[in-house]
Order: sequence, then C-alpha cells, then structure tokens
Amino acid sequence: MKKTKKTRVKISRFERFFYAITIFLVALSPLMIVFEKSTLSEVNYEVEKIKKEIQTQEKANESLEMKINELASLENIQKVIQDEGLVYNNDNIKNID
Repeated sequence: MKKTKKTRVKISRFERFFYAITIFLVALSPLMIVFEKSTLSEVNYEVEKIKKEIQTQEKANESLEMKINELASLENIQKVIQDEGLVYNNDNIKNID
C-alpha cells in the first residue's frame, strides 16, 4: 500500500480576510436583530405614551370648550347682566355681517 500525501490547499490573505468578515457578520447579525427589535419596542412604547397624553389633552380641551360655550350662552350672559344690575336692551345690539 502506498502512502498518499495530503495536499493542503493554500488560502490567500484576501480569502482569509473575506471568510473572517463573513463569519463575523453572521455571528453579529442575531445580536443586531435583537438590538433593533429592542429599540423598536422602546419607540413603540414612547409612541403609545404620547398618544395617551394627546388623548388626555384632547379631553381637557373638549371640556374647556364646553365650559366656554356654557359661559358664553345667552342665558348666562343675561344672568350676569341681572346680577350686575344692568339692563339688556335688544334694540341697541347691532349685527355686523
């Protein structure tokens, strides 16, 4: 039986560099995906928090608008006029179009 010599295939520096970069990127990609999902989750949490704040502010604005309409009603104005001792004369009111 003859002994066979094993020949080694020589890998160039460029190929080694390319393989090292490929292995590094393959190993790093799951970590990057997890980091990206985490960041996305944080952003979504902040968006939901801001949406809740907006809804709260919109409710407060709506409540204030209702109060303004209530205070600006004709009945309320007549009540204030009577409390102050003034007279409401409809003939003195002029509408501007």
